[in-house]
Amino acid sequence: MSLDGAALELVVNGRIAHLATADRDGRPHVVPICYAYESGYFYCVIDRKPKRDPLNLKRLRNIRDNPRVALVIDRYDEDWNRLAFVLIHGLAEIVTDVDVWAVAIEHLRARYSGYQTMPLTFAENPVIRVAVQRYHFWTASP
Repeated sequence: MSLDGAALELVVNGRIAHLATADRDGRPHVVPICYAYESGYFYCVIDRKPKRDPLNLKRLRNIRDNPRVALVIDRYDEDWNRLAFVLIHGLAEIVTDVDVWAVAIEHLRARYSGYQTMPLTFAENPVIRVAVQRYHFWTASP
């Protein structure tokens, strides 16, 4: 399912999303992510910023156990008439195809200057892909 209209505009202009996963017992886990959106899919990479065990992060373990996830991308403004958010419900997977991984990295590098010089490899930097199943857009202004 692809996004459209104001929801797509908010996603394209947004810089940070919050990825919510849950383990097999339903315990939630939420982290901020950098993302790229393309044709009904969101992508994020486990990058080289400091992490304890990057290949075994809680979000990756949760996705392996329970692929149902949510993403929130929001716009805050002191003028509360400009508040808005998109809530995405989707199915996540850890990308296993190197060609899909490479395209995701291209999209992420195009959006974030920090990724342009950061060395990323298929073996050490997994990409998460979220297929949009449904979404809800809300805005304070009509």
